[in-house]
Amino acid sequence: MAGDPHVEENSSDPPLGTADFKLFFAARTTSLLGDAVLPVAITAAVIKAGYGASGVGYALAALLAPFAALMIFGGVLSDRYGARRLMVISDAARLCSQTVLALLFLLGTPQLWHILALLALTGAGSAVFQPGVASIIPRVARDVQKANATLRVSESITAVIGPSLAGLLLVVSSPGAVIALDALTFAVSGACLLRLRSVPMGPAGRGGESSFRADLIEGWREFRARTWLWSVIVVFMFWQLAGAGPTMTLGHSTLVTDYGASTFGLVMSALGAGSVLGGIIAIKLRPRHPLRAGALSMILWTLMPLGVALGLPAPLIAGCYAVSGVGMAFWIVMFHTSVQTHIPQDVLGRVHAYDAAGSLVMKPIGQAMAGPLAVVAGTVPLLFVSAAMALVTCALLLSIPAVRDLRRVER
Repeated sequence: MAGDPHVEENSSDPPLGTADFKLFFAARTTSLLGDAVLPVAITAAVIKAGYGASGVGYALAALLAPFAALMIFGGVLSDRYGARRLMVISDAARLCSQTVLALLFLLGTPQLWHILALLALTGAGSAVFQPGVASIIPRVARDVQKANATLRVSESITAVIGPSLAGLLLVVSSPGAVIALDALTFAVSGACLLRLRSVPMGPAGRGGESSFRADLIEGWREFRARTWLWSVIVVFMFWQLAGAGPTMTLGHSTLVTDYGASTFGLVMSALGAGSVLGGIIAIKLRPRHPLRAGALSMILWTLMPLGVALGLPAPLIAGCYAVSGVGMAFWIVMFHTSVQTHIPQDVLGRVHAYDAAGSLVMKPIGQAMAGPLAVVAGTVPLLFVSAAMALVTCALLLSIPAVRDLRRVER
């Protein structure tokens, strides 16, 4: 960005070759790896403690619910007090809660409510952390699209290796030790964020002279004022409800029951590999109309539920998931880059929080409704509906001029 010695244009340097981006990349990758390890470790720990599948469900919900519920407030805090400051505080808080949780498991069998309370604190910390990611990327990278694509590749890789790493660690150590290792990822992330130089600890724009409620309302107005942004979120709410949600419940369960757990692992690895490829493609391609290109890439997602619905052989289903991963990763990069380059820096955390919360809210509903609906209508018909929803999503996005015609902005 102009006037910033850490991100000024320099044709002799690679687009992402700033020291601050490398630090941010290390912080983000370490944190994502911990996020991928934690659900596996928590599942093993809760089952070993004797709380069964219901306890696992409660534990995972305790981790996710505060994240979804508090994301918008985290966006206000991020813009109000500074993204980097809030992210460092979040890492410190999660380091503490995860360390206490690990100690409880290492020293004995904690009560379930202790587990839920500490996981809720971790989820709340994540809600404070996440909005700052969108705010910091434009400040540490010379090329926002390449930065998002690179981080998407990293996220896909950690999503693949994280659960496998957790499984290996559980073979040689206890669940409490794995949770303790996850706690250390927050320490690494916080240490890297503390070393950033191009991002101030305070807010990017005005400080905290306005009220919290006024900041919340301002973020909503900025979000609502951009037709392309709220239109995408509304369309994706329907897609999460009738597309992604049912596919995660019915498609994944069908793979486990009909093909076996090993095949399911293979298919999910293929999905991660496809996401890596999609991120690499997004590094290279720079469409003039990013949301138009991203919407077209969503057509590829159709193959994920379609392959399961058609009962294809396992290798072909893995191929379908891989291709779907390419399309979804490309869309995510195009969308996140559009948000980070079109939204003013001083409200970016709040706007990102609104779009993230809106994108998440319908997914658990779709997942919960899929099982009962499958009893009535059947799994295969619902998977066909999910596949069709990707085509409907693409058509709806392309039918909205503000989405279709949004131009790429260099930043």
